[in-house]
Amino acid sequence: MAATATRDPRSTLRRGLPDRYLTPEDLTTLLSVPLETVYAWRKKRTGPPGFRVGKHLRYDPAAVHAWISSLSEREAA
Repeated sequence: MAATATRDPRSTLRRGLPDRYLTPEDLTTLLSVPLETVYAWRKKRTGPPGFRVGKHLRYDPAAVHAWISSLSEREAA
């Protein structure tokens, strides 16, 4: 009987981002910033684009990566 592979909840995509939509708390961990900063970015529309699932705020890992890349490109210019 073959063992079924269970997926590690901490599994990640390339570039170190989780293979699931991110929570604001995930962003605080990934970027080492306070939760208040993540919410301030959202309010000012300066952070990564987020979306709501009901009352829950989520971020697409690909959009977060693109946002970080755009910051890196601005710094290099």
